[in-house]
Order: sequence, then C-alpha cells, then structure tokens
Amino acid sequence: MNSSLDRRRFLLKSIGATLALPGLPSLMAKEAGGNAALQVAKGAGEGAKRFVAVGNLLGFQQKSFFPETTGKGYELTTLLEPLAANREHMTVYRGLDHGVKGGHFAVHSFLSGVLNSEAKNRPDGNVTIDQYIAEEVGIETRFPSLTVGSEGGIHGGCQIAWTKSGVRVPPIEGPAELFEKLFIEDTRERQAARKRENRLQSSILDLVMEDAKGLSKKVNQEDKDKLDEYFTSVRDVEKRLELRRRWTDQPKPDAPFEKPSDRNMVDDLPLLYELMALALQTDSTRVATLEIGGSFLPQNLGIDKSYHGLSHHGNDEEAIHHLLTLETYQIEQFGKFLTRLAGIRDGERSLLDSTAVLFGSGMGNGNSHTNSDLPIILAGGGYRHGEFRKVPADGPNKVPLCNLYLEMAHRMGVEIDAFGTSTGTFV
Repeated sequence: MNSSLDRRRFLLKSIGATLALPGLPSLMAKEAGGNAALQVAKGAGEGAKRFVAVGNLLGFQQKSFFPETTGKGYELTTLLEPLAANREHMTVYRGLDHGVKGGHFAVHSFLSGVLNSEAKNRPDGNVTIDQYIAEEVGIETRFPSLTVGSEGGIHGGCQIAWTKSGVRVPPIEGPAELFEKLFIEDTRERQAARKRENRLQSSILDLVMEDAKGLSKKVNQEDKDKLDEYFTSVRDVEKRLELRRRWTDQPKPDAPFEKPSDRNMVDDLPLLYELMALALQTDSTRVATLEIGGSFLPQNLGIDKSYHGLSHHGNDEEAIHHLLTLETYQIEQFGKFLTRLAGIRDGERSLLDSTAVLFGSGMGNGNSHTNSDLPIILAGGGYRHGEFRKVPADGPNKVPLCNLYLEMAHRMGVEIDAFGTSTGTFV
C-alpha cells in the first residue's frame, strides 16, 4: 500500500497538487511501533461579473495620493490626476488596512488580510480574494484565474495570490507567456498527451479515494475530521481535472496580433494590461491579478536609482521626485486600462461596468515600510462611484480592508459570512 500510494502522489504532482494522506494518530496507535506504512503518501460570458486586482510592492507617496477633501468634491492629487477621465467610475479609500506588520514581508497579505506565517491553523489559510472568487466562478472559463507580474526583484515580488493550501500562485512573468496561454493552440500531439494524462490522473484519484474511504472506517472522530479535509483537497483536484477535460478540444480565440517579445516590466506594463483586457473580453478568464514587484526598473524611465533604494527616501526631495515619476507611470497605465475596459461593450453596458477592479498595495508608507493606511482604489463593477471615502484608521470604529473584500465577494455571487480578518461587510 505504501509504494502504490507513493507512486500515485508522484503522478498527481503533474496536476499541481500533492494529495498526501494526513497522519492519523488513532490508526498509528493500533499498530505496533507506529507502522511506517501508515505514513502513506497522502457564448463568451456576456454580462458575467469579473474581478481584477492590481498591486505593487512599495506603495505610493501618501501625501501625493490621498486627497484632503472627502466626498464627491475631492481634489485630484498629483497621483490621482492621471485617473481624471475615470473619476466617475472609481472610488478612492483611506484608512483601510489589515492591521499587520512586517514591511516587505507583509506585502503578500494585500489580498488576504493574513500573513502566511500565521495562516496554518485557519480554515482557509491565507487564501487571497482573487483565488477565493476563482474557486466559485472559475469553472466557467478556460482559466479560473490569471496571475500576471514579476517574479524577480527584491523579496521575490508582491506574492499577490495565494491558495487555501498556503501555496503562492506563481505569476506569468511577461507578455510572451501570457499571449501563448491566451491564443496559441497546443499541437495535436500535445492535445493527445493531455487527454492521456487526464485519463491517468482520473484513475489515480479514484484509487486514492478508495484507499482513503477504507481508512475512514477504522479511525476515530478526530482523524475523520482530518480525512474530511483530505477529501476536500481531492475534490478540488477533481474540479481542476474536469476543467482541463472541458477545454482540451475547445479552440482558443484568434490572436489579435503577432506574439510579442518580453522586454522589461516598465515597457511591458501597457501590453500586460492590454492582454488582461483581451482575456476578460474573450471570456478566457473572469479573475485576474497583476503584481508590480521589485523588477520594475526606474532606469527604463530615465532614473539611475533602484526602486527599493528610492522608497527609503528619508524625505530627500530628489528621491521623492523620482518616486513620483515611476508611481505616476504606474497609475497612468492603470488609468488607460480602465479606459480600455470602459470602451469594450458587454451587452447593454461596458466591460468596466461588469468588472470590479481593485488597485493598491500591501505597503502603506514606503519610506518607513509600514503596512497601514493602504492606498486603495476600487473601479467599475457596477458600484456607485465618484467619491473619496475616509474611514477610521484605528480605534473601535476601525474598518478592516477585508470588509471591502467581503462585500466584493458578495457582489460576485460568492455567499460567505466572512473573509480573512473581516468584521462584517463594508458600509
């Protein structure tokens, strides 16, 4: 039994999951010396709701980002000026965060509200809102979600997307790879190989489930709870297999232009946004994230400094000026993305009306590397927009950012009572 399950675990890795049976103390107690065999290897969606999140590694200059005046009459700051054309399609928030600390090492909590190091005993771990939504709506599209961005740079990027099992979703690092995913068909040989893999992996899952069900008759209630968690993991893999089978013979959309080549994060950013818009338009996915990490090089904007070094500006005017240059560029490209979505029809409305777009960072003050008072913009999605909303940043009336995420999940049709560190829905 041990060797057969080891083989099944190895084969299951090809579908992105290792289904390891948990250690079951009640069974081990029945075996002399804790027998080692028990350590076994365990129509294109018209009108559909969509979700996009964009995050960067080092935040934005707060004095140049947040307005002073709340409500609809807020002034356009230096960093909000590039979004003037979309003012009525977005809301700016201040005072929202997750109450976490850690600087670079807490940025990954941006979409989850939970540090990875503290997620082990939570039912949903540090799953991010994009992946939570994708689990519910992703079965409708070829790609349940697309995570795009930069892997490299300081501290490995933003690490923006995480699964319930505590695994980071690695980003698609450039426009060339994203283009291939969206538009390039597999060869006939590769399609045939995928069908064989699907059949094999379905058989393996059947055998693993049979073994696990046999064990469930021999264990106590505590271990049955562990096995229930295991069965949930198996069902998640079954969903992914079913999705793969569904799309194996379905043609991809026609490519709108020639395959691009990768250059650098600065020059590639407009094209990454364009490809994300096309992914939504063709209903290739309804959930996408973009992370702008440490490989965003100011040199490509004529700045001979490092992004991270500039973030520790110490109130040096030249460093702040350089930061505003690169932050303005990021926001300009985001604004063009919103305009692009607003220009695509989606039935009786625009694609922006169908798509909730979250923009911000897990870093609040880049100079001191704090993770509070995060820069947050929500655009599109059918919300009532056009305001700057400031909420209490501390005290008994503090509003967690996860309250906004919970509301967004509800808008996407995901009926959950809580998400991350939420205390209720955002009001």
